[in-house]
Amino acid sequence: MIRFDDVSVVYAGASGPAVQGIDFTVPEGELVLLAGPSGVGKSTVLGAVGGLVPHFTGGTLRGRVTVAGRDTRTHKPRELADVVGTVGQDPLAHFVTDTVEDELAYGMESLGVAPDVMRRRVEETLDLLGLTELRHRALATLSGGQRQRVAIGSVLTPHPRVLVLDEPTSALDPAAAEEVLAVLQRLVHDLGTTVLLAEHRLERVVQYADQVVLLPAPGAAPVRGTPAEVMAVSPVFPPVVELGRLAGWSPLPLTIRDARRRAGTDGGLRERLADRAPRPVKDSPGDSGVLAEVRALSVRRDRVPALRAVDLTVRPGETVALMGRNGAGKSTLLSALVGLVPPASGAVLVGGVVPAKTPPRELVRRVGLVPQEPRDLLYADTVAGECVAADRDAGAAAGTCRALVTELLPGVGDGVHPRDLSEGQRLALALAVVLTARPPLLLLDEPTRGLDYAAKARLVARLRALAAGGHAIVLATHDVELAAELAHRVVLLADGEVIADGPTAEVVVSSPSFAPQVAKVLAPGRWLTVTQVREALA
Repeated sequence: MIRFDDVSVVYAGASGPAVQGIDFTVPEGELVLLAGPSGVGKSTVLGAVGGLVPHFTGGTLRGRVTVAGRDTRTHKPRELADVVGTVGQDPLAHFVTDTVEDELAYGMESLGVAPDVMRRRVEETLDLLGLTELRHRALATLSGGQRQRVAIGSVLTPHPRVLVLDEPTSALDPAAAEEVLAVLQRLVHDLGTTVLLAEHRLERVVQYADQVVLLPAPGAAPVRGTPAEVMAVSPVFPPVVELGRLAGWSPLPLTIRDARRRAGTDGGLRERLADRAPRPVKDSPGDSGVLAEVRALSVRRDRVPALRAVDLTVRPGETVALMGRNGAGKSTLLSALVGLVPPASGAVLVGGVVPAKTPPRELVRRVGLVPQEPRDLLYADTVAGECVAADRDAGAAAGTCRALVTELLPGVGDGVHPRDLSEGQRLALALAVVLTARPPLLLLDEPTRGLDYAAKARLVARLRALAAGGHAIVLATHDVELAAELAHRVVLLADGEVIADGPTAEVVVSSPSFAPQVAKVLAPGRWLTVTQVREALA
């Protein structure tokens, strides 16, 4: 169904090819996972399937890409639209209408689908993706995860034979991610749809893949095989595979069920850990005063209640993870802490000031927010330009931001345009810009979206160092592995209300949705990370 014949892509002004030697086939009716570290060209490979590369992005494509027999060199994206449905990393860039229902219908209207068929497919998709209650909502009022589900739904309604998805679960809560992946499996198994997707959160998707195509490094030829074969040699792998490598299991487990069976055998991992206790991932900062306080906070957005009587305190040196399903109010709470949304009632104090009433130049030295969409912070034409502006705005010494970029984004040059970075790389650049002012309170909204495991490890190390230096960190995340690695506390939100607030192990281990993979494998023990297990066995 999809065929790459020795494909390479070189973008204008680039020093080398974005990808080269890409040669593989995706058979009809299979789900193929495209894996690899950040910046190896996964989005370029996906873009070539629908003709966006090079017809929209520019650059030179050598070799040949065919989809259902159509050569993408001679067929532009609009001539492939009846065959290929594509969802990129940024749902906002995908939308062309104003409301959920209109967006789901738009692709079918463009293809001339009959009105009665359109109506039926819209209803089916609303049900499949849990969007029924949002059907009349304006897209601008949706959370990041809700937008991602709408973007996926909008390419499902025309019933394409091929689906191309770039980080389809990156903004979804665990339950919503499982629902989307279940829908994709149903399309593959029941309708013969061909799916090619890239995803950094391999723990969510690798067990569903028929094949994995690994791009191990920039410019390297792809490695192709079954999930177990590729995970055995891959530089990126989920916690359950890392645990399997540590325990010496062969073949490596890909699912929680397989790992639990291995861990529970006589003399197995669970037995070896029975008389040992996990070391806390981080030492609690203790009672060190209050840096930020939220009291009985209620917020309305577009007449919709977003937060209801929320209480929260954050202390210096503390890392708090806000978790909950899409639309629970996590991003709204972060926005209130940085003064972007005014309270309908209640109070917010950060460093003794009211954020919504504090001038931005003063507020930036008290609190900084890295948003879900990093481009909201990035305006310059080069990485160097962003760093110069960040140093100036923060009153920091020249080179402060550049040093942070070097740490978080090794190998990215000064002259690179932010738009040419991957989603994860742009996120890291935005983080460096915010950290330049060294705000005592750092807020991050889905900070690991688009990051591979190595980049996430660098981020965790940097955030730990900031917390050890007295900075308070509040992050909204659906990444349960990040919360397990980093957070002192987890605050669960549902429908704008706090439903749990406590130490990470107490909150997540008992949750089927928000427990990390290691916790599920080694339950009822309170193990959260592979690092804890490795230290206990040493």
